[in-house]
Amino acid sequence: MLAIGIAGGPLVMRLYYRHGGRSIWLSSWLETGGWPVMIVPLVIAYFRRRAAQPQLCFINFNIFCYAFVIGILAGLGDYCYAYGVKHIPVSTSSLILATQLAFTAFVAFFLVKQKFTPYSVNAIALLTFGAGVLALHASSEKPASESKAHYYLGWSLTLAASALFAIILPMIELTYKKVKQSVNYTLVLEIQLVLSLSATVFCTVGMLASGDYKTYAKELEDYRLGRGMYFMVLIFNAIIWQLFYLGAVGVIYYGSSLLSGVIIALALPITEIGAVIFFHEAFEAEKGVSLVLSLWGFFSYFYGEAKEMKKQKKRER
Repeated sequence: MLAIGIAGGPLVMRLYYRHGGRSIWLSSWLETGGWPVMIVPLVIAYFRRRAAQPQLCFINFNIFCYAFVIGILAGLGDYCYAYGVKHIPVSTSSLILATQLAFTAFVAFFLVKQKFTPYSVNAIALLTFGAGVLALHASSEKPASESKAHYYLGWSLTLAASALFAIILPMIELTYKKVKQSVNYTLVLEIQLVLSLSATVFCTVGMLASGDYKTYAKELEDYRLGRGMYFMVLIFNAIIWQLFYLGAVGVIYYGSSLLSGVIIALALPITEIGAVIFFHEAFEAEKGVSLVLSLWGFFSYFYGEAKEMKKQKKRER
């Protein structure tokens, strides 16, 4: 779910902008606006848990507050990312997000005492340097329709979104560690539901305060793919981003925030190829170098993890 969400989300969002969409707040709202899809599995899980543990019904207040605060940060990150996707190519925004792994590693080291191996450090360095290569020739791929101010602000806000999401991942892992009840499937869903609801509220307030909602009627009329496709794009956008967030909290539950960052980097080549195929974006030498370094870093991480697992099995014998 995480890989599908991070690979497909930018492509669907860019599709919205390319065919007449203009609202940044709507795009950011859609990144978490699909939270109602979790109500059905939560209701089923609730009745099952109530039968097994009648005294434990819902997420406790402290965890609710943690998830709510994380959701506010997620809403801010959603807006920064949506702004970036509107003003810079998908391939560029996706590669900038590769810096998230370095940010995640840094924050995870202090928040959750993340342990590193030479292979994981090498992976972080390669993925970060690969994304940094883009900055060398950023102006050469600026879309003709975008001003320099919008392009560079989009580039900067995408980097800010990367940093915010990197903070969010270790914070979710820390929340799991602070829980004074058993961390299970239901609790993971509840945390994700509160997080998404909080981020959606943040984006709704921003949408109302900015008056952005007033443009939707005109936007609907101008959408080049037609009204039916307009709503389909919005619905699919909401669902695919919900997969991203639900996948992220699930990967952190089963693994770690660092692993979540690595899987996000794994989806990078898929987004790159999709942007070139569907949107005919240029694939210059800098992007090729960045892509190779990113793949190298990804395989370095999992090679190191495989070696650590073998050592652990030997010790257990």
